[in-house]
Amino acid sequence: QVQLVESGGGLVQPGGSLRLSCAASGFTLDRYTIGWFRQAPGKEREGVSCITSSDGSTAYADSVKGRFTISRDDAKPTVYLQMNSLKPEDTAVYYCAVDRFLGAATMLYHHKYLELWGQGTLVTVSS
Repeated sequence: QVQLVESGGGLVQPGGSLRLSCAASGFTLDRYTIGWFRQAPGKEREGVSCITSSDGSTAYADSVKGRFTISRDDAKPTVYLQMNSLKPEDTAVYYCAVDRFLGAATMLYHHKYLELWGQGTLVTVSS
């Protein structure tokens, strides 16, 4: 079965860290651009970070630059989102998604029709 499965979400205090994982099954990631997206209650989904397959180039939303780091391990195949210095405004359901045709910078802002999405994992930042 072709799917993406996110994990690693949970409750964390402001200033804390979490690492999200997105595991692919039924296919390999080596030809896909992969992205993390999030949707907070009452808000539209937004791009968080994306990484290409060809050269590993990355793109980050301004709100997470310097705090979040995306990485990929195509051998596993899994993509990670290391989130540091978390803020209450980072609270959201986080989703991963893949696409073969978009670069990282494009995917960050144009993600309505991506090829495959995971089911999401909830991150709550609260004291």
